[in-house]
Amino acid sequence: MRHLVVPNREVEAVLGHIRARGWGAVGFRVFSSDDGRGRLIPLDAGAPAELPGMLAEFEVQMHEGVEDERVETDWLALLAAEVDEATIAEKGEAWPSNHEFVGDLMIVRIEDAVAEYTDSIARAKLGAHPHIRLLLADDGVEGEFRIRQLRPIGARLADRVLAGPTLEFAPPELLTTEVAVKESGRVIRCDPTRAYFSTKLQTERLETLALAKEMRAELGRPLRVADPFCGVGPALATLLAEPDLVGDLLAADLNPDAVELLFTNLSKWDKRPYPNESRELHRAHEGRFVGLADATKLGEDSDIAGKWDLVLVNLPHRTIEFLPELIPLLDRSGPSMIRGRAIVEEARIEEANAAIRASLPPTMPGKPEPALRIKRDYSASLRLCSFEAWIESN
Repeated sequence: MRHLVVPNREVEAVLGHIRARGWGAVGFRVFSSDDGRGRLIPLDAGAPAELPGMLAEFEVQMHEGVEDERVETDWLALLAAEVDEATIAEKGEAWPSNHEFVGDLMIVRIEDAVAEYTDSIARAKLGAHPHIRLLLADDGVEGEFRIRQLRPIGARLADRVLAGPTLEFAPPELLTTEVAVKESGRVIRCDPTRAYFSTKLQTERLETLALAKEMRAELGRPLRVADPFCGVGPALATLLAEPDLVGDLLAADLNPDAVELLFTNLSKWDKRPYPNESRELHRAHEGRFVGLADATKLGEDSDIAGKWDLVLVNLPHRTIEFLPELIPLLDRSGPSMIRGRAIVEEARIEEANAAIRASLPPTMPGKPEPALRIKRDYSASLRLCSFEAWIESN
């Protein structure tokens, strides 16, 4: 998220301005800069892209937000008003301490051990996070497109919190799950019940941006970028926000709902019209191939194969499996890159590294060998990892 970098002596004054306008990111804390001379103040997604007045004097940095642990204490204190202390202690780690924000939605996983207290959890969570409109319980993923099964368990109606039986009286507009998420200066329209993307992976997308800029310097021109598993386009939002970074673009997905939302987003980012409904892959504009497509078949299309400098692989459960079918997308006449994520067992990371290297063409001399880096836990034994491979020209 965006953070305002403010010298230590001016922090209190600047915080006053930000809080008065409601531009501070609720649930995240102010922390020291690396050099200790200033503080980074987290900004809410609704804060203006260009801050006015005295706030415009300060640098804005993209940085992963640091959650304010006091918020969790607040929600447990509110829960204690409805659930006795003995039960809170007994259930221990079963209470949903982790959550994810998507716009003004909050997503939590309710363990079976505390499911009977869902209404109390909803009231406590919404009480501790006043910027949240709708609280959703995550019941896991289903189907070919791994769509999250989310059900409303709490909502905010003016100054009232609705949960349990009172949720039946919530107006339909309060329960809508299509939201706007602001990231890297771009607004991303999404709906986690139709096409999910993790807001917690913003740092990953910033790393991809840094690698893309490094590749642009290597090639001396804008990049031709292929994102064949693009979803609603979060990775593209970050890349397209950088001037003169992306030239031609391939943006495809198999999920019709994701493609429909992608078209909405691209029409804003590109400032050009795109279809109002999902369509098969087509040339929407010069240098813009967009639409529904099976990524594993794109390498067979002579209009698409061998045309791309940077290929993004955002299908972590099957990235390693699909790599051989994505290699033909690369333009091997010069340096190129594959950037991907994979979910693997921690004990089998070296085995996965070997499989990745075996699938790839020769890599560029002087560049790091492709290797998975653990970014976060996915489950007790699985890890979400990322990698990049600099591919040598033929």
